[in-house]
Amino acid sequence: MNPQVKGFFDEATFTISYVVAEPGGGRCAIVDPVLDYDAKSGRRRTRSADALIAYVREQGLAVEWILETHAHADHMTAAPYLQEKLGGRIAIGAHITKVQAAFKPLFNEDERFRTDGSQFDHLFADGEAFSIGALAGRVLHTPGHTPACVAYAIGDAVFVGDTLFMPDYGTARCDFPGGDAATLYRSIGRLLALPDATRMFMCHDYRSPTRDVYAWETTVLEQRKHNVHVHEGVSEAEFVRLRTARDATLDLPALILPSIQVNMRAGRNPPPESNGVSYLKIPLDVL
Repeated sequence: MNPQVKGFFDEATFTISYVVAEPGGGRCAIVDPVLDYDAKSGRRRTRSADALIAYVREQGLAVEWILETHAHADHMTAAPYLQEKLGGRIAIGAHITKVQAAFKPLFNEDERFRTDGSQFDHLFADGEAFSIGALAGRVLHTPGHTPACVAYAIGDAVFVGDTLFMPDYGTARCDFPGGDAATLYRSIGRLLALPDATRMFMCHDYRSPTRDVYAWETTVLEQRKHNVHVHEGVSEAEFVRLRTARDATLDLPALILPSIQVNMRAGRNPPPESNGVSYLKIPLDVL
């Protein structure tokens, strides 16, 4: 059984969220939902998440899972808001604990912040099977961009997070804490070993200069033949040189500091202070 997939593009963060549903059934999962955030005011909105909610309700679906491919550095997750409105279990890869441990000292978190992943409802192990109604899914640990990245293979579809972009754009950066280009190369090899016709869904599209529209679906075969960074014939050493040189030219994502503080908590706020307000920290002269 293969899933019905509906993508929702957020142009502010170039992120695609997905509703993944069993065909002819009533169960679904939501992958990588976005909470709108205005960095100038610190205000958050639910426009993107509300579009997902409207679609789920229009289709008469019941949410079983809210799946995160990793702790995103470019947008806040709307997972808790969606859970409140629609239900479902919030899940991420088990190696989120490494990300939590890496960022806890950066933000000088106190003992209330636990680095055991307990903020999430479920931590997926590599190779773990799960279901969405009658749909069968499997989790693939795909580190390299971050140590906690996973892909979700569901029927003939795979949701790859930031590991890969569209073939004409390439691959994810590897210069975040715990990232590694050689590790990413091997993770990509694991994804490209899936059947040729597997539908591959991206988490982001920044629109290559070679096309006029955003796109987020391709196939394993297209990636293997045409990805500008890791097509067939590109060795690990060549990829590491390319990726390392490219990463050295990149600025940090605009929302990395607010996003990580929230996303490593499964989308929940830092504890409120004595006035009842939650605050985000900006470490000065560190990154």
